[in-house]
Amino acid sequence: MMHLISFLINSPMNHTIGTWRHPDDRRFQELGSMGYWKSVGRTLERGLFDAVFFADVPAAYDHYKDSTDTVVENGVCWPNHDPLTVLNIIASVTERLGVVCTKSIAATPPYDLVRAISTLDFVTGGRAGWNVVTGHLRAEHRALGLEQMEHDARYDRADEYLKVCHAFWNGIEPGAVIADRASGRFADPTLVKRVKFDGKYIRTNAVPPVLPSPQGRPVIFQAGSSSRGQKFAVENAEVIFAIQPTEAGMHKFMGEIRGTAKSAGAADPKVTFGVQVVLGGTEEQAKRHQMELADNVPLDAAMARLSGTLGVDFSKYDPDEPIVAQKTQASQGGMATMAGEAGKPRMTLRQAAMSAGISTTMLQIVGTPEQVASEMERIWRETGCTGFNVTPTINNGSMDDFVDQVVPLLQKKNVFRKEYRYATLRENLQDN
Repeated sequence: MMHLISFLINSPMNHTIGTWRHPDDRRFQELGSMGYWKSVGRTLERGLFDAVFFADVPAAYDHYKDSTDTVVENGVCWPNHDPLTVLNIIASVTERLGVVCTKSIAATPPYDLVRAISTLDFVTGGRAGWNVVTGHLRAEHRALGLEQMEHDARYDRADEYLKVCHAFWNGIEPGAVIADRASGRFADPTLVKRVKFDGKYIRTNAVPPVLPSPQGRPVIFQAGSSSRGQKFAVENAEVIFAIQPTEAGMHKFMGEIRGTAKSAGAADPKVTFGVQVVLGGTEEQAKRHQMELADNVPLDAAMARLSGTLGVDFSKYDPDEPIVAQKTQASQGGMATMAGEAGKPRMTLRQAAMSAGISTTMLQIVGTPEQVASEMERIWRETGCTGFNVTPTINNGSMDDFVDQVVPLLQKKNVFRKEYRYATLRENLQDN
C-alpha cells in the first residue's frame, strides 16, 4: 500500500517561494489562526494521510551575500515559527493522523527533546514522529551562538544523541507505574532506570521524564543523503525521507540506500520521496498553473534559499554556468544531487536555484487528477518507495483538491487505504 504524508512548513509560504502573493492563498493571512491549522488537520485526516510532517528552518538563511535581507524581503521561510505548537493544535482535532515534527539536535539536549516530543506522543495516544536533523544550517548556529560542527562529526554526535534518547525511552519498564491510591505508592523506582551517560559529545544524568505512549516512543524519521548521512539513517530511522528532482535520482537513491542498509546489516528501509503535485482540470491548465508558480519566484530569492541549504554564497557565481560540486558543511547530499554525476549534463546554477525556489528541488507531478494518480502509482511501483511526502502549492486549495480528486482515484486503484486500521502512527506506517 502507498503511504501519503503531508509536507508543510510553519511560515507564510510552504515549499514554493511567493505563494503568499496568490489571491487564493490563505497561509499568511491565517498563519496565527488556530482554526486554520485545525482545518488543515481535518482535511488530511479526511484524506486518510498517514501523517502531517513539518519541515523546519530554525533561523533565516544567511549565506547569500552573507545577509538575511533577501530572505526577509521575500518571505523565504521567514518568519521561522516553531512547528511543535501547530502540531499540538492539529492533533487536538484529529484521531488517527500522525504528527511529525522536525527538530534539530544542534542545541537542544536529548533530555529536553525527549520530554517535548514524547509528551506530544503520549497525549496523542502514540501518533507522534520526530524528524532528526543534525543541524546543517550556519544560520541556526549563529542564532544560538554556537560554532558549526564539521559535517561527519555532526553525525558522530547524532549517534550518541540517539543512544541517549533510546535510553530515556526504554527507561520506564512495564509495570513501573502502580498508582495505588490506598498505599500512596505511585511507581516502583526499581523499574525506572536512571540514564547516566558521559560521552564525547553528550552528558546526562536523569530518569526518563515522560511515560511511554501506546506505540512506546515517537517514530523516527531522517533525511540523510550523503554517505555518512545514509549510514546514520539506515541505523536509526524507521522512515527515510528523501528529495530528488528527477525520477532517475529517485532510482539512484533507492539503490544507494538499500546498499547502505545491506552493508550495515539493517533492514530494507522505508523511503518516502517528496513530491509537489500541480493539478488542473486539463493538462494545459495544470501546466499553466505550474508556469504561474515559477513566474512568482524571484531569482534572487531562489538563490538565497539554495545558498542557505547548501552552505555556499552563490551570489559570487555566474547563474548560467553549470553548478559545480564543492565542499560544504551544510547539505552534502543536496550538493551532490544538484551538481549531478561527472560526465553527464549538469543543471546551471539558475536552473538549480529555480528548482529550489519552486519546489525545494522536489519532483513536480503535473496534470489532471487522473494523470497525477497514474504517475504516482507508476513511480511508487517502479522505484519501490514506501510512498510520498506531498507538498501543496496554493494553501489550502491545492490540499483540498488532492484529497477530493486524487485520493479517491488512488483508492480505486487499490493502492491506498480506504480507512485507518490502526490508532498509532507506527502501526499505520507499517500497514500494507
